[in-house]
Amino acid sequence: MDDGQLMRGDKLVLRGLKFHGYHGVKPEERTLGQKFLIDVDAWLDLRRAGVSDNLSDTVSYTDIYRIVKEVVEGEPQNLLESVAHQIAVATFDKFPQISDVRVKVGKPHVAVQGQLDYLGVEIFRTRKSDGQI
Repeated sequence: MDDGQLMRGDKLVLRGLKFHGYHGVKPEERTLGQKFLIDVDAWLDLRRAGVSDNLSDTVSYTDIYRIVKEVVEGEPQNLLESVAHQIAVATFDKFPQISDVRVKVGKPHVAVQGQLDYLGVEIFRTRKSDGQI
């Protein structure tokens, strides 16, 4: 899917999900934990759900929310890249109808000099024709 198709394609949008997790390479990140901010876009064809008005014809936002919660509140990772990748993989594993996913993971409380909203990573993954990412 190229960028033009992505901008026009149907997607589920989850913004501003907040969870407490223990990810990071510093000891205090692993013991005290911190807040993480997550955004997810999941591309899939929503036409059938639009016509039927039936939840069974789409993917529930709450199911994706639960995946994010399990990953962020789950086993600590050193890197945000790993957290984002695990969210993408779990989303693809559970929902074969999702073709592409974008995951943004932000840390608002980082030890840097200066003011900021957050630092983080954003990944984009596409399901290949063989089902792999």
